[in-house]
Amino acid sequence: MNNTPLIVINFFYGLAFFSMGLLVAMEGGRSTDARLRMALRPLAGFGLVHAVHEWMEMFRVMGHYSSFLSTLYPVLALSILAFSFLSLAAFGAYLVLGSESTWRVSLIIPLALEAIWVYGLLVFKGKYPNADIYAIADVWTRYSLAIPAGLLAAAGLIVQQRAFRRAGLISFGRDSLWASVAFGWYSLIGQLFVQPSALPPSTFLNSDLFLSFLGFPIQLLRAVAAAFASVFVIRFLRAFQVESDHKIAQLQEQQLHESHQREQLRAELFRKVVGAQESERQRIARDLHDETGQSLTAIGMGLRGLSDETDSKRRVATLTQLQSLTSDSIRELQRIISDLRPAHLDDLGLSATLRWYASRVHELTSIHVRVDLEGDEPMLDDAVKITIFRIVQESLNNVVKHAQATNVNVKVHYLEREVRIHVRDNGIGFDMDAVQSRIGRVSLGLAGMDERAALLGGAVTISSRPSYGTEVEAVIPLMLHVQVNKQKSPMGEKS
Repeated sequence: MNNTPLIVINFFYGLAFFSMGLLVAMEGGRSTDARLRMALRPLAGFGLVHAVHEWMEMFRVMGHYSSFLSTLYPVLALSILAFSFLSLAAFGAYLVLGSESTWRVSLIIPLALEAIWVYGLLVFKGKYPNADIYAIADVWTRYSLAIPAGLLAAAGLIVQQRAFRRAGLISFGRDSLWASVAFGWYSLIGQLFVQPSALPPSTFLNSDLFLSFLGFPIQLLRAVAAAFASVFVIRFLRAFQVESDHKIAQLQEQQLHESHQREQLRAELFRKVVGAQESERQRIARDLHDETGQSLTAIGMGLRGLSDETDSKRRVATLTQLQSLTSDSIRELQRIISDLRPAHLDDLGLSATLRWYASRVHELTSIHVRVDLEGDEPMLDDAVKITIFRIVQESLNNVVKHAQATNVNVKVHYLEREVRIHVRDNGIGFDMDAVQSRIGRVSLGLAGMDERAALLGGAVTISSRPSYGTEVEAVIPLMLHVQVNKQKSPMGEKS
């Protein structure tokens, strides 16, 4: 009957650490802090294993062990007790060292404590009689393992309290600090007053002395300290939920910001596309007015003059001149139409069109343009073909207008999932920072290439510097457009 309070104390003592170990095992993996996540694993092991030790002690006090189990109990209980405190030491060491690079080093601390504990047991076995050895071993386990492990855990929780404060989680930092205080009392007071044994200072500083001074057993202090430590550890585990909620809120805010940016980019892209269309229309109108319009006006005036001409020789000369003007007008119209959309794209394909355009640039400017094609040209969607052609066309136009180059290399590499374009000239180059900081017609062509590629999910990269030349690299995703084209194109129909 006198053992009833001790039985109750052992039960709740074990229950406190079991609850802590179970919740830490369940919630510890949610932390985004790898250091804390790693440290909580041995803490969960300590709580669960130490609870088993206290419940085993409860059943021993209740007298439920047979003679065989009673003989086996001291060795088994001592092993479980030592393992639990080594786990607690590992928890404290992980938190105190606090760096991923020192995690392996932190294992040295519990291993060193274990070595000291084993060495002490071997010494005491040869020094004290066998009848006292189990009591001495229990006392030595608490001196050599429990006290340092508890102090390490308290120090580690102080380190964690500072980490919580830096993260703005002040209340959870206070919980960590109170848990540190509880483990400090648990180790310094709870493990200093041990059962009486022949090992000093337990000969006088023991549980009997504690009971005589305070009137309650040391197990009650340990149980209360364990309950407080468990409560505050469980409380700061709520930080993981707060951390998760904060992360979710950040992701939602980021998604909202990205959505807003996409809308802005879409509006900006639409504005630039409309601007590019208007610029193209102005160029076509200017070309028609300057070239074709003037030629047609001259033809009209020549035809009106023929009606009044009586000299047959002058009439023949006028007709010859009008024929020449008509031929020039037709060629100019063909050039404008070709610039709008080369018929070669539909008739001969992209590769042949690129070679044709390169030869045309060479004829008009004497710039040597070399076209290298790698891989087999797949069945491309019209949007992909015209985008690739326009990127190459705009690159060559920039070379003709600005580069003062003599050679240009155009390389088109057909891959399974994308087309890579590389255009390199040996011209004078330009200052990228200066061009990117300007807005207007000079950068319109460069922006147009990037916009065309972006509409298909691709990208254009331009690199240049004075006296180096210019490189234009573009990547156009291919798989999606090829698949769409195959679905739309029946056998025997041009794509």
